[in-house]
Amino acid sequence: MDGNPLPRGLAPAVRAALADTPVVCLLGPRQCGKTTLARSLAPGYGYVTFDDEDALTLARSDPNGFLAALPDPVILDEIQRAPELLRTLKLSVDRNRRPGRFLLTGSANLLLLPTLGESLAGRMALIELQPLTASEQERAPGNFLSNWLAGRLKPALAASPEPTPALTLATRVIAGGFPEPLTRSPARARAWHRDYVRALLERDVKDVARVKEPRDLTRLLSLLALRTGQLLNISTLSNELDLQRDTVENHLAACERLYLVRRLQPWHRHAAKRLIKTAKLHFVDSGLAATLANLAVEDWHDQKDRFGHLLETFVLQQLTAQAGWTDPDLNFWHYRDKDQVEVDIVITRGRRTWGVEVKATATPTHADISGLRRLAAQCGEDFAGGVLIHAGNHLITLGDPRLLAVPLAKLWEI
Repeated sequence: MDGNPLPRGLAPAVRAALADTPVVCLLGPRQCGKTTLARSLAPGYGYVTFDDEDALTLARSDPNGFLAALPDPVILDEIQRAPELLRTLKLSVDRNRRPGRFLLTGSANLLLLPTLGESLAGRMALIELQPLTASEQERAPGNFLSNWLAGRLKPALAASPEPTPALTLATRVIAGGFPEPLTRSPARARAWHRDYVRALLERDVKDVARVKEPRDLTRLLSLLALRTGQLLNISTLSNELDLQRDTVENHLAACERLYLVRRLQPWHRHAAKRLIKTAKLHFVDSGLAATLANLAVEDWHDQKDRFGHLLETFVLQQLTAQAGWTDPDLNFWHYRDKDQVEVDIVITRGRRTWGVEVKATATPTHADISGLRRLAAQCGEDFAGGVLIHAGNHLITLGDPRLLAVPLAKLWEI
């Protein structure tokens, strides 16, 4: 990456929200670029961060006085650290609903925090920023998802018969999307990821959950990194960690609130039978998962199963981020039935349904889309299409014009 700030696909959505909403809250993991984006979009705003202990103490002890002394408009950074301010902010907005007064950032998912979620519900625009996508890193438009959903992807043989080198793809997956480690060597990037988790659990976890022993959270994250892209089994985790099930659930919720992991819920239809109702667990960033699971680029060939799950996490990371500027109403799921037939990612908008299968192979076959065919049968007329994301370089149909085999590189090339 060069020295110029990378464009963020969500920038237009933030601008639009500031133009018609009094409070805009930009949520996402620490160090994913929220403050950089906020300050670039609102250069004339005042700025206060609640990582500043003096500002935090004032906001907590005298919310009314603190808010009265703020410039208007203003950016308030790390709002989850000062929940006492939210009610006062709400009252201020009720008196003056001028758009764009407050631009907040938060490194915890406020909708998963009951007291904060109640304060925010229906009163401000909430926008989630994720770590940099591969398309943002390449300064590309990031239009894969919109082109596919609109039916604009067409079969095309690549000019070069040779696929993108596997290690090139593996390097991108291992790197993830946090801006800082992308500027470092692989060894230094791994050190950054470990320091990131350590700082987060020492500093931020107390803002989102009651955790008696942070080391248990560290152990849980290490186990989850080995299971990214797989079905979540709380009982197994409880046994391996020698912790009560409720404790594991509490720790897992803290990891979700801090944007470390996400649960991908199972897709279902009332008429569908024999479906597994278990969520899948994914890390929010593939680079962080790779570090905690001790996966390196060269493991692409030697540990195909583990790398396959990590690749699935990477693809989900790209698609959910692109959905933020393509269609925020899209919902993401996974499909699995009792016959062990599965689809890695299911996307819905109302009843319209799309499927995404992810394979590390460079030579996709019809056998690789059995899950997509099963999903299509379950959906009937509501099935809008499916893609098999693969490591090759040709975009082709696989027997059904609705089913495309698409090179992984298309996620950042269009």
